[in-house]
Amino acid sequence: MQHYDVVVAGGGAAGLFAAIFAGRRGRRVLVLDHAEKVGSKILISGGGRCNFTNLDAKPDRFLSQNPHFCISALKRYSQHDFIALVDRHGVKWHEKKLGQLFCDDGARQIVDLLLAECADAGVDILTQCRIDKVSPQPGGGFALATSRGEITGDSFILATGGPSIPKMGATDFAFRLARQWGLALVEPRPALVPLTFADRDLEKLRDLSGVPLEATVTCGKGRFREALLITHRGLSGPSILQISSYWREGLDVTIDLSPDLPLAEHLKGLKRTRAKAELRTILGELLPRRFGERLFETDLIGPQPLVSRPMADQRDADLTALAQALHHWRVSPNGTEGYRTAEVTLGGVDTAELSSKTMEAKKIPGLYVVGEAVDVTGWLGGYNFQWAWSSGHAAGMAA
Repeated sequence: MQHYDVVVAGGGAAGLFAAIFAGRRGRRVLVLDHAEKVGSKILISGGGRCNFTNLDAKPDRFLSQNPHFCISALKRYSQHDFIALVDRHGVKWHEKKLGQLFCDDGARQIVDLLLAECADAGVDILTQCRIDKVSPQPGGGFALATSRGEITGDSFILATGGPSIPKMGATDFAFRLARQWGLALVEPRPALVPLTFADRDLEKLRDLSGVPLEATVTCGKGRFREALLITHRGLSGPSILQISSYWREGLDVTIDLSPDLPLAEHLKGLKRTRAKAELRTILGELLPRRFGERLFETDLIGPQPLVSRPMADQRDADLTALAQALHHWRVSPNGTEGYRTAEVTLGGVDTAELSSKTMEAKKIPGLYVVGEAVDVTGWLGGYNFQWAWSSGHAAGMAA
């Protein structure tokens, strides 16, 4: 039997970061991970360059049933703190867009940074270790039955994330353990994930897979101005991944296909300046050509296909109606691509069960839950990494 002050389940961003700060406090810390190596999700993130935080990581960029829960952790360890750590390790980075920060030379730099910090803090890491059972002990502490023997710890940090991207070894271990211990869950669901359509709607987009569109996408309280991409199953791209966190079954998604140009006045103006041009030609210039052509072949944006005629022959009322249809294209997803391609898991351990300052479970002293396992989910663009750093820091400073 091996005994540690702190046992961390999960060698991802949140788990390693929690271990670092617990180790810095002189605690004897062990990180357990069932994979061959730690940090596998970090390595594939951001196209292999790891979008490790966002300059605008404010609380309102995170979804939770309690939107105030994340404030304490984000304030106590901010994006600027992590940037300073990255700079101390000599990692070069750049801002891509919208405050998103990426490594210049690859995600391996972040994993190496975390492993170096773990080594400096005296953290032990045990990989290829399956946790079969975790039992709170009557006198305090926890006993773990693992594939590498029995391990005990005074504190236990649950940092195994959610089931998104199972091919990387992700499981619902954290949620099963939470249910076993009577902790309430906000129903988990895939997030930052492509949306899918029923066959009848997909038929209208036939052969358009790969066509990109600039758009503003709206659903519920979510509104995002970024690119979208038509796929063979529905829609993807940054704006769609973002809005997927707000979408629920039965809701429509509204897409503005001309977010930067008021179309009604523009089209009416073209009646004078390009009177002989066909409407088909005009829309082929305003939109990707293949998409524009499809509007005349199927009822993609209205009750019937468009009819092309010279701009001089277009009625103002018809141009206004067309503009409205293009600014408010309503689509009805029938689902998402699921955890297979979801970047994160929405929902998780209810924040009402946890201390916002320490991430400790109120019902089970010594248990801490961090990262993706908690009902705090950030926008696309480095926000979820920042939550991993912030929540991991909070737990590591207390465990």
